[in-house]
Amino acid sequence: MKKTKEIERYLKYQKKLRALNLVKEGLKVMDVCDIFKISKTTFYNWKNKYEKEGKKGLERKIRSYETYGNRISDETISLILKLRKEHNLGTWRIKWYLERYHGIEVSESSVYRTLKRNSIKPLHRSITRRAMVTKRYEKKTPGHHVQIDVKFLIFYNDKGEKIRRFQYTAIDDCTRIRALKVYDRHTQVNAIKFLDYVVEKFPFRINTIQTDNGHEFQSRFHWHVQDCGMYHRYIKPGKPQHNGKVERSNLTDKREFYQLLDYKDDVDLKKKLNDWEQFYNFDRPHGAFGGKTPYETLKTKLKN
Repeated sequence: MKKTKEIERYLKYQKKLRALNLVKEGLKVMDVCDIFKISKTTFYNWKNKYEKEGKKGLERKIRSYETYGNRISDETISLILKLRKEHNLGTWRIKWYLERYHGIEVSESSVYRTLKRNSIKPLHRSITRRAMVTKRYEKKTPGHHVQIDVKFLIFYNDKGEKIRRFQYTAIDDCTRIRALKVYDRHTQVNAIKFLDYVVEKFPFRINTIQTDNGHEFQSRFHWHVQDCGMYHRYIKPGKPQHNGKVERSNLTDKREFYQLLDYKDDVDLKKKLNDWEQFYNFDRPHGAFGGKTPYETLKTKLKN
């Protein structure tokens, strides 16, 4: 990449020199401008620089970062690098965190350039500009549809022994407010307990519960949903994308919670997951809502 830019600068330099030489050889300025597709102003700028500085005046001067008057401070740079290192955040989320928790306003492009200048590789899964403008289908009323799913967790203790846990996740289609619980077993009994927790936790009435066709969501769970005055809807078999919001939120858990969790035998996973649930709902800027949290989105929905 660096070599390509050097070649481009060299070709640009040769172009300027050739244009000036053609005029010296007797060609009219207007004709030279037509040949090289430049304006007269550009040509005379080249000519003036050449007369003042010689050939060096035709070379492109690369400004160092320190010469920019509006460059971001060293403290902000340190915060950007810290957020990437400790939380593995993408450029948009770093921008939102700086605004929300540090009162620092920087553009997403400035965050990107800072990371690039410090040789930090981009996260391929980070929020893109296209994702920011994409309009995704969602329910208009909080509680209209709540998606529930189970995430299978595998940890290893100090002895290398496998530990299995099961995270039950519920997410409101409209506001992205979530409820999370972790259990030792993957059963209908735990699914029913989790549903009761969701009903108690969510600050609005739930109309429909949507799940896949897993054994934990069969008859006992199904009738419990209806006994609670809600509808239970199964997605089509083999179509996890129909529960796309809860599936995507599970991926967020993996990247922003479990990936940073140093799991040991004595870790209080239930407490840590509860803290993560609170943070997700009340403090974490959400890409789908332009940096607002799920509960801020709920307030906006209720006002409207």
